[in-house]
Order: sequence, then C-alpha cells, then structure tokens
Amino acid sequence: MNRIISVVTPVYDGGAKYLRETYESVRDERAHLPEGWEVQWLVQEDGTTGRPLAVIPEEPWISTGMSSKGGAGATRTLALSRAKGELIRALDADDMLLPGGLARDIAAMEAHPELGWCISAGLDLLPDGATVMGPYDPPEGLLTYETLLTAYDDDHFPVISTHLTARTQLLLAAGAWPSIPAWEAIAAVMCCAALSDGWMISTPGGIYRKHPGQTTSQSTYAEAADLDQLQTIVRAQAEALRATGWRWP
Repeated sequence: MNRIISVVTPVYDGGAKYLRETYESVRDERAHLPEGWEVQWLVQEDGTTGRPLAVIPEEPWISTGMSSKGGAGATRTLALSRAKGELIRALDADDMLLPGGLARDIAAMEAHPELGWCISAGLDLLPDGATVMGPYDPPEGLLTYETLLTAYDDDHFPVISTHLTARTQLLLAAGAWPSIPAWEAIAAVMCCAALSDGWMISTPGGIYRKHPGQTTSQSTYAEAADLDQLQTIVRAQAEALRATGWRWP
C-alpha cells in the first residue's frame, strides 16, 4: 500500500484567482514522488459558497470541503479531518510547488526519522515576473527551536511558514493551525519546533506569489489583530509547549 503526503490548501470565495495554477503544480508533482508514495490534495473553503472549489477538477487524489467562515487557521485544521497522509504539507491557494519539492520533503523526513518536520526555502514571485530568494533563508541543516525563537523575537522569521511539512501526529499534537486572525502559519511552525527539531531544505520547494490581492497585503489583514497581541500569543503557546518537557517522538 502506498504511503501518502497530504497537501493542505485553504481558499476563500474571491481568493481562487491562482488556484488552477496551484492545482497544476500539485498534479505535476505526482510524477516526481519517490516510488511507493502518492499525494492527496486537501482543498478547504473558508465558507460554504462552493465557488472557489469549482475551478478544481474532480479527481480521486483531490478532496474538497467547506465550512463556515473561521479564518485560514481553522480552515487548514478542519481539512485535516480528511487527511490520509503520514506527512502534511502546507500550500496556499496562490502559491505553487516547484518540481521535486514534495520529493525533497519526503527524502528529508526519511533521512531524519528523529525529526518531526522540515521546511523548504522558497522563491518570491514578484508582480513583474521576477523571482528572488527569501532574505533570511537559513542554510541547509538542522533547525532548532532556539534558533527560530531568537529570529522570531528579532522580527526576522527566517523561513516561509507556509512551506511547512510535518509528520501528521506531531502537527496534531502541536494543535495544528490555531484559530487566530493572522500569523497562524508561523504559529504552527513555532509549535512544531517547540516539540521537535526540524530540517531546513535550502533548495526552493515552492513559489510564494506576491501580488496586490494576496491576503497578507490587505490593510484588513494588518488590522485583523493588534500585532503585539499576535506576537505575544504565538510565542506564549510555543513556550508553553516547550515547558511541558515533552518531545516528539
């Protein structure tokens, strides 16, 4: 029986402009997976209109769902109710996987069974079509909680949190993506890191699209919650998990 990596994509009505390209990138990755592996794509609407899901073809490896509006964190987490994979890979509805990205995630997890998660570098896709590497990407190798916490406190978080790949049981134990109005992807990385070291993959695993319509560029996103409150609660949850002394596995 094949092993599965489940890719989780939240989307909202009005946010599916690039979802077809996201679909194509996941579809194309199926040919790059290691022997004995397959991908499951979980697409969850933050809402119940069904409209953003209409651009996705019905295929057996795709599972779509809807739920009452609750924000990206709740939407990602609800999608996990249908996850069959032993690994979970985050992917936003306006981003794309790069060829071999999932295979490198799988390889990192198999090479380091003692680690609970990995994360790949990304390419920022600018509106003019140019691509640039992230400004704070760490080198290939071990990522510790202390390293991430220091960078977090310095406001230079070094990884693209929406490129997280985690062992499903670790992600669930860490609380998955919290229902906060912003920063939920960073919170998931921090909480996974509080329970297990991770691995940085320096080869870009996906494209992070920067465009005027993206959620994080909207004024309403910046106003969703007081930034001090967000920074405090994300740090507090991660620190509380760390203080339990429990480590994965």
